[in-house]
Amino acid sequence: MKLICGLGNPGKAYEAHRHNIGFRVLEAFANAIGFTWLGPKFEAMWSMGNFQGQRILLLKPQTYMNLSGHSLCQAIQFYKVDTSQLLVVHDELDLPFGRLQFKQGGGHGGHNGLRSISEQLGHNNYARLRFGIDKPRSDIEKPPADDTKERARERIVSHVLSGISVEERSAEKTAILQATQALGYWAEEGVAAAMNRYNQRKEAKKA
Repeated sequence: MKLICGLGNPGKAYEAHRHNIGFRVLEAFANAIGFTWLGPKFEAMWSMGNFQGQRILLLKPQTYMNLSGHSLCQAIQFYKVDTSQLLVVHDELDLPFGRLQFKQGGGHGGHNGLRSISEQLGHNNYARLRFGIDKPRSDIEKPPADDTKERARERIVSHVLSGISVEERSAEKTAILQATQALGYWAEEGVAAAMNRYNQRKEAKKA
């Protein structure tokens, strides 16, 4: 069995936030392949079915972001899922908005959902699909001269818990569509092939 876990926070107040892009990608994927959401179970909304001859479990933890690992590990233990068959979909500050990148293993980079998952699993060697949400504009341009770690942290929290801009909506729609295709490709071909296909940066052609 393969397990795809999308990260986000439950409730209407959070559903349009950048931090909930993992939920939105998984919802689009479920809709594309005809899966129906059920729940609650494992402290999550979940869906299961066959896709391209494979059994796939989709999971949206409802524990809030910093306890995502508690929900995910319940599902892993119940279905005895090997973590080599796990993929976590999450928002990524270190990628431009809408850029997708597969990654195998690595640290949590300050992401509380990944932190919780790694702590509960006891390792960080699982695959991720990172969906770029960009950094706060002030951090990209030029942080204040008197900046502190606390202020920087406040800007990050405000950024991830905000909705996307009007200018980003078209890019989000396109990227979510691409992400649903990427999930299907990962399910069939694995993370190495998915990295090779989706992590290539499109460089501008020289005149």
